[in-house]
Amino acid sequence: MAEIRFEDALKKLEKIVEDLEKGDISLDEALKKYQEGIELSRACNLRLEAAKKKIELLTKNKKGEFELKPAEVEE
Repeated sequence: MAEIRFEDALKKLEKIVEDLEKGDISLDEALKKYQEGIELSRACNLRLEAAKKKIELLTKNKKGEFELKPAEVEE
């Protein structure tokens, strides 16, 4: 999938969910939309994980001074 902005991918994903929930499309079209939705979901997840790794937390050390620490990323 080509590079897509997170917000655009999320909007497309929401539209796909809406279309699937209506239930007025053919099975073949539903399967295509489902597959596209899975790809968009994965792309969004990758973008969120990348952003999460960039976040830094401001914490106090033992001396009471503030310092920046990278956010812990759950595997």
